[in-house]
Amino acid sequence: MQHKFLIVGAGFSGAVLANQLAKELDCTIDVWDERSHVAGNCHTKRDAETNVMVHEYGPHIFNTDKKEIWDFVNSFVEFKPFINRVKANYKGNIYSLPVNLHTINQFFNKTFGPEEAKAFIESLGDKTITDPQSFEEQALKFLGKDLYHAFFYGYTKKQWGCEPSELPASILKRLPVRFNYNDNYYNNIYQGIPVNGYTELVEKLLGSSKINISLNKKFNFSSELLTTYNHIFYTGPIDAFFDYKFGRLGYRTVTFEKHTTDGDYQGNAVINYCDETVPHTRVHEHKHFAPWEAHDRTVYFKEFSKETTENDIPYYPKRLEKDKIMLDAYRTEAGRSSGLSFLGRLATYRYMDMHHVIGEALHFSQSFLQSLHDGKSAPVFPNTEN
Repeated sequence: MQHKFLIVGAGFSGAVLANQLAKELDCTIDVWDERSHVAGNCHTKRDAETNVMVHEYGPHIFNTDKKEIWDFVNSFVEFKPFINRVKANYKGNIYSLPVNLHTINQFFNKTFGPEEAKAFIESLGDKTITDPQSFEEQALKFLGKDLYHAFFYGYTKKQWGCEPSELPASILKRLPVRFNYNDNYYNNIYQGIPVNGYTELVEKLLGSSKINISLNKKFNFSSELLTTYNHIFYTGPIDAFFDYKFGRLGYRTVTFEKHTTDGDYQGNAVINYCDETVPHTRVHEHKHFAPWEAHDRTVYFKEFSKETTENDIPYYPKRLEKDKIMLDAYRTEAGRSSGLSFLGRLATYRYMDMHHVIGEALHFSQSFLQSLHDGKSAPVFPNTEN
């Protein structure tokens, strides 16, 4: 029996799912995306003026601690190692991020060793905070007010559009400081960027003759689609799928101000601007994401954060309490229909890195295939908890 599937969204979730279904089943798969390109927010293309490979929706550095996911993406395209060494501009001085031994010694004009620095930072923490309830309390408890105000307060306020005291402590899940000179932004063992950009990777994932891609195609759900397709997989915003019947989920989005110039603008891929008085959150210069290439000219972007409106691309789920209540209502509604599944960052309303998205799509594909084999109902969501 040949299956016919519709996958809404040609980002990593939809592309990995399509790839796995095409590999395992006798099927045809229609992939729709309302944008003019595949790869979603990971889309990359050459800048016409500088020929630099640009991450169109902001920087993406692939990193994972799972060899099977690293091997999976490398089986389609070539990745080159890349270490993201972020810098921070605060009051006109440049520091290393994440906060590490170099940052501490430079900021406090010290020459601490690891144990001395650890003891010093512990002495700065606010001992009156025993059970941090907010982002601000979490930072003050572990870092003290000086490091918090220098590297977290202004940046976080610009990024999220509210006081850090209004954000949950869970955003700072672990102590954001290292007591050595390691300035690698990520902790995962596998880190790299595809030589020819992420769009080529997604195109390879969607390369099967069983997969038909339609771009610039807006999706509007109707029950008639369930008679056309055996199953529909939706990777867009879950509130949009249900026409916002329970309200709009909260997101922050980002906008970019593009600049080109000769040579090298800032000497690094990413520099954060931590002062609240500087309107942009960071500057990324894309030639530095491909150090294996040489370019005489450069392109860089100032990044600004703002609240998401109906005409913006959603980036970061806010996940405030009112959002979680709405999400519960949407998930309940989704569970009432058969022939529908929801996966990916937007459909599950969670912040996920690329490797999380890919890993979850691989696992979900196997769960769906198993449900077909067993004659059972297909999973509606890849995750059981919100």
